This record gives sequence, structure tokens and C-alpha cells, in this order.
Amino acid sequence: MTDTILTINPGSATIKLGVFALDRGRARVLGRATLDEATSKLRVQADETRAEHVLSPEASTPVLIQQAFACLADHLPMRGLKAIGQRVVHGGDHFAGPALIDDDVLAAIEALTSLAPLHQPKSIALIDTLRRLCPNVAQIACFDTAFHRTQPDIVRRFAIPRTLFDAGVKRFGFHGLSYQFIAAELERRRPDLARNRIVAAHLGAGASICALEGGVSRDTTMGFSTLDGVPMATRCGATDPGVLLHLMRARDMSVDALEHMLYHESGLLDLSGISAAARVLAESDAASADEALEIFAFRVAREAAALASTIGGIDALVFTGGIGEHQPDMRARICARLAWLGITCDADANKAGAFNIASPGARVAVLIIPANEEQAMADQCATILGAAGQSH
Repeated sequence: MTDTILTINPGSATIKLGVFALDRGRARVLGRATLDEATSKLRVQADETRAEHVLSPEASTPVLIQQAFACLADHLPMRGLKAIGQRVVHGGDHFAGPALIDDDVLAAIEALTSLAPLHQPKSIALIDTLRRLCPNVAQIACFDTAFHRTQPDIVRRFAIPRTLFDAGVKRFGFHGLSYQFIAAELERRRPDLARNRIVAAHLGAGASICALEGGVSRDTTMGFSTLDGVPMATRCGATDPGVLLHLMRARDMSVDALEHMLYHESGLLDLSGISAAARVLAESDAASADEALEIFAFRVAREAAALASTIGGIDALVFTGGIGEHQPDMRARICARLAWLGITCDADANKAGAFNIASPGARVAVLIIPANEEQAMADQCATILGAAGQSH
């Protein structure tokens, strides 16, 4: 019987699952699945096998998860399940790494709900569900914020009263699991770059950029919340706080209405007036679509340059996430704005989506590394199990 690890990565509309073999203390992927909660469809990929299962329509998330487990067992070894790793967006200052979930850890996660009101409740609900479904399997929380705990206070502080920093109002950073995977993948594929100065851009529906030095996080664009930094699909990115005060005072906008606008009615969607999807905008002839993409490229390039200043230069620019991996035009736009830093991309390599798309002889490597948060989570679980003497 194969010892396995299951990872669960909840998104806004889908839940990604991964099944990994625990092989001599390391996590080796066996298969992946995506559960679309809107359509109740589970898509499974295991080796050369691809399957789609239609689960109970309009079922609750706990029921869908239970059904998804049963379907996964048809394709992947689930009887030897040793641990379930769950992505939790916010770990605050309480968690600097993964944690074995017990009542105290769950209470600490729940206490952080006000810092991530749109993400934390879903994670908590999944934890409760899986503790009931699999009471004898280790549950491990993998935090998106933990990777950024290496950032110094001069990066984490806002220029507001110091007492607020002590009360938890500070820059936390997110997408940490994605950046942790990039650091590990660079160590594996480009060890000559892994310890150098890296600016990594996770560009998708949610987007952020991170400066890594020596494989650890030194700065990132997301701050106290997942609204900060570059514009996203429907999120605003960095915005003058005076605008928010104006909307509340001059337009009598409530906190709830303001929150909804910033998270769901901003970004590419309302810049273009057409779509939140960069792919759709790239196919449009509308001037507003092109302008939205150009604003996105401009802001990504500007933030990338700012992060390079934090680490004293740049040796590699890494693209990841749905836009970063699959949209060569956006990569070209961003690189063109960073040419003054020695960042240029080869048109053919970029179009082909090669690993290194930098122009021949360019000083700065430009790499495409597909996002793999599930692998980072599985690796964390393997580490926890190894420390507990449960890895083989």
C-alpha cells in the first residue's frame, strides 16, 4: 500500500487537489484534480488518464468533497493517506511555517479571519469538513503568508502610528506557496541563479510580485491584504487611500460597498469594461481592452523595478501564474518596459513558451516556471511527517 499525501488548494470558484506518494521522505506527484464548485464537475489527471466526473449539482461543499474523495479513489491510491495539506491564506505573525492542525491551531487560524475575510472562512470550513471525514489522518495547514516572514521590518511597516504595527497592521504578503515552489525549482533547474537576485511575478486572477535573495523573500507587492500591489482581474491593486476616504465622504459609500467594489468591481474588469480575463482582452479590438492590458503591464514593470531596488539589482525575472505562463504578448510588454534593466526576451522563445525566453547574450535571465502550489504544500507535509517519524 502506497503512503500518500493529499493537498487541497481552495480558490474563489475551484478547489485544486493533488495526490502525492510519500517516497523516502519526499513528495512525488501521482495525480491532480480540479473541483469546479459552480458546475460540480471534478476533472482528474493521473499519468496518461484524464477523467471527468459530474458530482451532485448544488450540493454543499462538504458533500462535494466527500464525493470527490470517492472519485479520486477510482484513479489514485487513497487508502494509505498519511496527511492532508490545506492551503490557508493568512497565518499572520503566528505561523512562520506549516502547522499540524489541532484545536489550538484551528483557533489561531479562526482568530485571523478579520485579516482575510474573503479567504479564511472557506479554509476553516474545509478544515472542519476534513477533520470529520478523515479523523485519523494528520491535517496540516500550509500558509500563504509564511514564506514572507523573512522580510525585515523596514519592508513590513506602514508609515502610520507604531502602535498599529504592534497590533498587527503591517505588510504580510501572499502567494507565498507559489514563491516557495519557484525558489525550490530554481535550486533544481538553475542552481547558478537560485542564490542570486530574483524578481518573480505571479500573474493571474490574483497577481503579485516578489523579490527573492538567497532563496528567501525580501519584499513583495501584496501587503496587509490581497488588494495591494498590481491591478488584478477584479481587484484594484495599490490605490491612493485618499480616494477611499473621498468615496466614503463625498459619495456616502458604505464599508461593505467599498469592499465589494475594491475586490469585485475593479482591476481589468472595470478598466476595460469588457472582461476580467486578460486572455479575453488580448483577443478584443476594443481600445479600452488594450489600455487595460497596457496599464497592467506598466504597473507590473514598475513594481518589478521597485523590487529590484530592494535587493540591489536583478539576475533573473520569473513569470508564473495563468497570465505569466500563457500570454506571450503580456510577457513581451513587461519585458519591453524593463529593457533599461537589461531585460529583453527573444520573440521566438517567448512565443513558444520556452523555459528561458531571454534574448541570446542578455544579462538577465527571463524564465517561465509554471505555478505549482500543490507541490510546495506536499513538500511541507512531507517535512512535518518526517519530523514526526511518519515518512518512509
